[in-house]
Amino acid sequence: MAERYDRAVTIYSPDGHLLQVEYAQEAVRRGSTVVGLRTNNAIVIGVEKRSVGDLQEERIVRKICMLDDHVVMTFSGLTADARILVSRAQMEAQSHRLNFEKPTTVEYITRYIAQLKQNYTQSNGRRPFGLSCLVGGFDEDGTPHLFQTEPSGIFYEWRANTTGRSSQPVRDYMEKHADELLATVDEAAAIKHIVRTLVSVSSLKHSQMEVAVLKYRQPLRMIDRKVLADLEGTVRAELEAETEASRRTRVP
Repeated sequence: MAERYDRAVTIYSPDGHLLQVEYAQEAVRRGSTVVGLRTNNAIVIGVEKRSVGDLQEERIVRKICMLDDHVVMTFSGLTADARILVSRAQMEAQSHRLNFEKPTTVEYITRYIAQLKQNYTQSNGRRPFGLSCLVGGFDEDGTPHLFQTEPSGIFYEWRANTTGRSSQPVRDYMEKHADELLATVDEAAAIKHIVRTLVSVSSLKHSQMEVAVLKYRQPLRMIDRKVLADLEGTVRAELEAETEASRRTRVP
């Protein structure tokens, strides 16, 4: 019966759902896992990097994009949709600079992205964007922000959040370790938290992840693979030690 109500994005099902929007959310749930963490002086982003073919240029497969000098975005879902959204957001950020002679706030550009997504849930001949975005950056006064937008057009601000196919177990893990995450002030510790989350929950290797750090009035910095490899080794050793300690405590 649902097929009668999913032919157009503007038609509600009898139970009040917009099925095209829910299909877009399902595309997000099938996408790569992404994680974001906001500290007092940095935005740290970690993404699951899908494997590429031996003949494919790896440099063009990027899930971490700069919208402006002070705003970074990552996403989970349809990469082709993200390309359109990133281009529109970059144009809006530059237009704001030209018109007001100052950079946008992080909330402004996030609200623009969310509004664009929401417009696509009310227009015939269009479909919702099949992606969820994490948008992080700094306002002109140095205040850090981390937002998430959904295909429906809603957005929220977070201290730490995740989206993608492993989002629920990752969020459960982050909530379990919320005190440690929210107390993080050191950049190195924040990077380690991101790597630990991706390794322990998604079982990713360092070659399957990318981690980036954005600081106030500094360019985006991608963490070197060797650093990620060292962190992965440290994290796996810690997890094995914790597992062994837990096993011993259960032995009568």
